[in-house]
Amino acid sequence: MSFQAEAIIRKALRSKADRQMFEARYQRYAPDLLASIESVYGHQALRLLQELLPIMLDFYKERPEDLKQLDLERMLKPDWFQEENMLAYVCYTERFAENLKGIHSKLDYLGELGVSYLHLMPMLQPRPAPNDGGYAVQDYLKIREDLGTETDLEQLTTALRQRKISLCMDLVLNHVAEEHDWAVKAREGNEIHRNYFLTYEDRTLPDQYERTLLEIFPDFAPGNFTWNEQMQRWVWTTFNSWQWDLNWANSDVFLEFVKIILYWANKGVDVFRLDAIAFIWKRMGTDCQNLPEVHDITQALRAVVRIVAPAVLFKAEAIVAPDKLIHYLGRGQHYGKVSDLAYHNSLMVQIWSSLASRNAFLMQKALQNFPEKPTSASWATYVRCHDDIGWAVSDEDAAQAGLHGEGHRRFLSDFYSGNFPGSHARGLVFQENRRTGDRRISGSMASLNGLEIALEEKNEHLQHLSIERSLLSYALVLGYGGIPLLYMGDELALLNDYTFTQSSEHAMDNRWVHRPCMDWAVAEKRHDPSTSHGQMFLGLKHLIETRKMLPQLHAGQSTWVLNSEIPAVLVLERPHPMGHMIQFYNFSEHHMQYPIHILHERGYHQPLDHISGTHLDLHLGYIPLPPYARLWITNQG
Repeated sequence: MSFQAEAIIRKALRSKADRQMFEARYQRYAPDLLASIESVYGHQALRLLQELLPIMLDFYKERPEDLKQLDLERMLKPDWFQEENMLAYVCYTERFAENLKGIHSKLDYLGELGVSYLHLMPMLQPRPAPNDGGYAVQDYLKIREDLGTETDLEQLTTALRQRKISLCMDLVLNHVAEEHDWAVKAREGNEIHRNYFLTYEDRTLPDQYERTLLEIFPDFAPGNFTWNEQMQRWVWTTFNSWQWDLNWANSDVFLEFVKIILYWANKGVDVFRLDAIAFIWKRMGTDCQNLPEVHDITQALRAVVRIVAPAVLFKAEAIVAPDKLIHYLGRGQHYGKVSDLAYHNSLMVQIWSSLASRNAFLMQKALQNFPEKPTSASWATYVRCHDDIGWAVSDEDAAQAGLHGEGHRRFLSDFYSGNFPGSHARGLVFQENRRTGDRRISGSMASLNGLEIALEEKNEHLQHLSIERSLLSYALVLGYGGIPLLYMGDELALLNDYTFTQSSEHAMDNRWVHRPCMDWAVAEKRHDPSTSHGQMFLGLKHLIETRKMLPQLHAGQSTWVLNSEIPAVLVLERPHPMGHMIQFYNFSEHHMQYPIHILHERGYHQPLDHISGTHLDLHLGYIPLPPYARLWITNQG
């Protein structure tokens, strides 16, 4: 620590305890901060660090004492978010409980499920509709008016902490709404704020960039640049014409987001979901995604948070190929220094692929090829989320499984849109790109797994198979290792909601088909095993409760993907000092008999399946796997 920095800290912090704590963290993380901002901002780095120190001190002084205590507790237990009792619930506040105050009345419901992490999508003030489901932010320091106030949020975070539930907030990094104050000032001619964005006098540079850029929403937002009449300039707009991309090469933008993050961290936000993080850096001749500067910027932001509010986590919303995704958790110089969490999109895609094909061999190959994460980080594992399903199956993985990549992706789109013979799914095609053949899918978990059709046909056997598919999917998400994300309504097997077409705000975006309002009438019957909704809730609750008793499912442990002797069956092993766990997942509606020698060879001499609570008979000669079976096996001892 420089003499100048030490003097500034001593002057700012009168309390000896506060000063010692801040100095210790600053000494630990300032090198990471300086290295990353030097990499991005070059000769401006020292000036930027000098500007950052007073900002960090101001927010540290304002940080409430109970949050400082939480900082200390989590510093002493850095794996708190990796424990086997972690479970995330993901929902839109207004569709789950109307507003932030309404969430209070539903905390017992979340507690019954065992939720320890609550992601309320998106809470910050957006532009008027259309606003990309709330992700076109107009004011980063204001809670959405329909959800409540800043005071409501603080009261909620306090109540959540009392129940040991962490709150996750969306933070859109790549762009702001064109109504945001920065964009308004830019249009009015303010040069400082014009430099917050990427604008061009003519199409020369935009056309050069477009040669290598992808289109995110080709149906309703083709191209990546929009002409602004008031400025007489082209504006970079990756997602929509009213979402202006930020210029992260301008260090003032970095400083703005430091203040935003620390502001909400001091209000009790535990996790920031870094939305659209892959897009924040631009370079000619590339697709402007996943560039190295993205990870330098994340490391810098994380270092700031580690100094001021170390109880806070970062979750990277990077839905990219595995070899690029792993960098969001850290590789090389960034190992363990960037995001703490990242979405395991590949696992989600492979679950749906295996259910459609009744074959887990592609999943086996894809997961075996997946890079190993840092031990200090965790995957966010999930079956569904608020977005569409894109078929991120690589040609290389497909070839290893004896498949043609493009052909398999087309099969999955056909299957889950209900256009493949014998499909049980009821989904909608989202954003078809005729140039690339890409067709993503919208639909609720239950409808994609066949429950909608089964209920229409009043076929109890098909209803049973649908619930079994869904429970199998969640068993794998819970058993793979990470923080399992439970998307609102999945626990009740809620179906597609086609009323979205009646809303002018939602009608053009069919992703709202799987964003229903919570059906509390159905929820009241969640303990009734005679209904498919009750079967799903009770079955999922049992899996969650079983998971909490198994230290093998701590996210710091590795997941070994074993070679399976039956194509329909995925076999995983979770090593642990207290005894390994082996898992079996049957992705077909047929009974399977898995050779028993795998248990003998791997030392499972007293095998107990924790999901069913039964011991396996080693003398049987095989492991019985009923349709869509899921087994978590350890030695009884």
